[in-house]
Amino acid sequence: MHLKAGSALLLVMLFGQAQATDASHAAKQQRMPDSYAQAAKLIDLGQGRVLNLRCSGSGPQTVLLEAGALADSSTWFKVQPLLATHARVCAYDRAGFGFSSEGPLPRDLDADVADLHALIQHAALATPLVMVGHSLGSNIVRQYASRYPADVSAMVLLDPPAQDIGRFAPAWQKDEDTLSGQRFAFLHQCEAAAEKHELTTTNKELSQCLGGPDPNASAKLNAVNLALMSKPAYWRTVVSVLQNNLAVFKPPVSKQETHGSTPLIVLSAANTYADALPRDRKGLEEARAHTQAQIVATSSRGTLVHVADTSHEIQIDQPNAVVKAVVQALEMVQPASK
Repeated sequence: MHLKAGSALLLVMLFGQAQATDASHAAKQQRMPDSYAQAAKLIDLGQGRVLNLRCSGSGPQTVLLEAGALADSSTWFKVQPLLATHARVCAYDRAGFGFSSEGPLPRDLDADVADLHALIQHAALATPLVMVGHSLGSNIVRQYASRYPADVSAMVLLDPPAQDIGRFAPAWQKDEDTLSGQRFAFLHQCEAAAEKHELTTTNKELSQCLGGPDPNASAKLNAVNLALMSKPAYWRTVVSVLQNNLAVFKPPVSKQETHGSTPLIVLSAANTYADALPRDRKGLEEARAHTQAQIVATSSRGTLVHVADTSHEIQIDQPNAVVKAVVQALEMVQPASK
């Protein structure tokens, strides 16, 4: 769940299970192109709504990149150019993020899947697609594949988050439930400040809403990100997404979920819980391992791949591992494209 504009502090405040990766970013710096400071192609969904779509590369197959919970298309700035040498690759900003219009609330999986289906149709993306989802994006991809199986030729899922954590780490879940009210109170404070155009003030508490500049982005790009994150629509979306995440991740993977023989590759990060309390880490790791094993089992062609030296943000820390998995998926479905 990558947050732009250096707002990793907010991420830590919101989710103990998600790890901010400032240190790993600094260790593997690659500048984010200034092309992310502006929209690419705005796809009209009707009713005054648009979604920002970024496509590159060419080929008979198309790869669709689905970002994590609070991220936009810029989270793929390392992966997309590498993949573009193998296929046509498209990333987009979900409703309320980046340069996309705000969408109707709540922003739950049903809303995300409906928007993605509309985007694919209105942008005339060639199906079936190889879909790549990071974090919450993996849940969106899985639900999309369940609803529109003919549109999906293969899935590559980057570190799907643990579900049913309370079963494995009850103390962690109890703490999370206790802190949840405080966190959402803070978010609503950010939302109210955005409504009053006060987020860019020098108020110390409100400055935590936006965080500091991203060291991997230029001053121009950081200024654009700051402006985008200062909009009330952004905060309404953030609140809704995180409220719905509670419903997404509390239950286990549904026993009814099945993807037949669709190729499905799950990349599991080595250090997702590196900063967790020693008391909690074993349970968190068990919850995630159980979740990812369940997801792999939904396809007769499911595979689990462990990725070393990476945080939860595999696409940032180990982009080549993502590319390798996607290329493998492309090769697995190649006969179907001829």
